[in-house]
Amino acid sequence: MDSAKISRPKKRAKTITFSKNAVISKRGGKLCLLIRVANLRKSLLIGSHIYGKLLKTTVTPEGETIILDQININFVVDAGNENLFFISPLTIYHVIDHNSPFFHMAAETLSQQDFELVVFLDGTVESTSATCQVRTSYVPEEVLWGYRFAPIVSKTKEGKYRVDFHNFSKTVEVDTPHCAMCLYNERDARAKMKRGYDNPTFVLSEVNETDDTKM
Repeated sequence: MDSAKISRPKKRAKTITFSKNAVISKRGGKLCLLIRVANLRKSLLIGSHIYGKLLKTTVTPEGETIILDQININFVVDAGNENLFFISPLTIYHVIDHNSPFFHMAAETLSQQDFELVVFLDGTVESTSATCQVRTSYVPEEVLWGYRFAPIVSKTKEGKYRVDFHNFSKTVEVDTPHCAMCLYNERDARAKMKRGYDNPTFVLSEVNETDDTKM
């Protein structure tokens, strides 16, 4: 795709906005791809559902080349992914596990990949009951490996929550494994060390001590 975006969403000033970049870092001990999204409408967006499609060229085991193959990307929101009550900025994340198309990518090879991640948000405008769909997309150059989003929600002295949109797309560099495989291999190795394993081929032989000074 030569880094040219296929998905070119229309301008959505003062509506729904997505972070400029997607980031990859650890969340809850897992390697995740994260995106930030906010509702800037005056009306609430209810019943929202967020999902993604990864567009890339793939070659099947039979040798068939599929141009712009579409791979489903599942996103999770801590508040629940279905029927979101979209009243504040959300950070959505995709867990990079063995089933993820990002599993075999690494920090060093990400920029060499050829894909476009398209993210969709479906919802209903509360004031009009009209359904809407917004989308954005990210190419490899817009995915930052080893970063997380800066905090944007704080609490005032009066106990009210305040959102600082100046930090909406701001990212902070964090210590991150350079690939998902090495993270999980490291975790498995630590788990094995804690559990220990019996070696069925190990035999303990008793050795009779001898007194070399005895004649």
